[in-house]
Amino acid sequence: MTDDLRREAMVRTISLEVAGLLELRLSLEGALGDKAIEAVSLILAGSGRVIVTGMGKSGHVGHKIASTLASTGTPATFVHPAEASHGDLGMITRQDVVLALSWSGEAPELVDVIAYSRRFDVPLIAITSRPESALGGAANILLALPRMPEACPNGLAPTTSTTMQLAMGDALAICLLQARGFSPADFRSFHPGGKLGAQLKRARDLMHGGGEIPSVTLSATLSEAIVEMTSRRFGITGVVDPEGRLVGVLTDGDLRRAFQGGLNLNLAVTQVMTRAPRTTSPQALAADLLGLMNEHSITSVFVVEADHRPVGILHLHDLLRAGVV
Repeated sequence: MTDDLRREAMVRTISLEVAGLLELRLSLEGALGDKAIEAVSLILAGSGRVIVTGMGKSGHVGHKIASTLASTGTPATFVHPAEASHGDLGMITRQDVVLALSWSGEAPELVDVIAYSRRFDVPLIAITSRPESALGGAANILLALPRMPEACPNGLAPTTSTTMQLAMGDALAICLLQARGFSPADFRSFHPGGKLGAQLKRARDLMHGGGEIPSVTLSATLSEAIVEMTSRRFGITGVVDPEGRLVGVLTDGDLRRAFQGGLNLNLAVTQVMTRAPRTTSPQALAADLLGLMNEHSITSVFVVEADHRPVGILHLHDLLRAGVV
């Protein structure tokens, strides 16, 4: 097989899967969308979990859908249909909603799950391409995906079909997320680890506070401000008024500009400082702070309360250590 043929096979695969997604989008603008809205309403009205199930490749997609639902505010878990027949049906309660995936709708391993949901009146949502199938016929809500050719040249390996299933699951999860008003703060509760967790930390989680905050008063000289800057090692000091409010900062850049006219350490800090400096709130997200620092080419930022009193300071290195970058 030549390189050109290999490239052609890969491009053809993506093209067929894109075609499947485009057809899915068109279907969601019509009858499928109406049914999907019903499914979202059913899940929102429930007091239990979404029990996702599926066999084979549909099962692998189901694992991902369950994980996405759970991480975006909709309690969910995956139950393997074969294990369900050997005791795991006990994991499904009357308060739950079953979301079953099967492209053909005839996976024999799903029979016991379907029967159990009918026997105990557990709502059943089906994602399948065949409404006339056993799964489609039993479902309370049928999400019938458009039948599109698989990218596999033999028409056998699930490719386009699993891509469409996955996209349908994502569509449900994000719709539920928005309906619940799921916030970045909620997201962080479920994603405390890794880079994502770091980006969702707040300024208050990373800042230096108390005696670590560099500051001088309005009456300070340049010499006193330099001592404060070097002792705190942030390359900056705040300048506060008699009420403790931040009114300015002295940075390395301010010092360089001041020394261009000659060295005078007795200058008042107010003659050299930057007024109205960039600040942030304790609730600011670490990812937003990184953007602020990059946009304005600064390495430190003071964390202030609503009355502009500094409660902390953050350096770019704090974000690096936390894994935000």
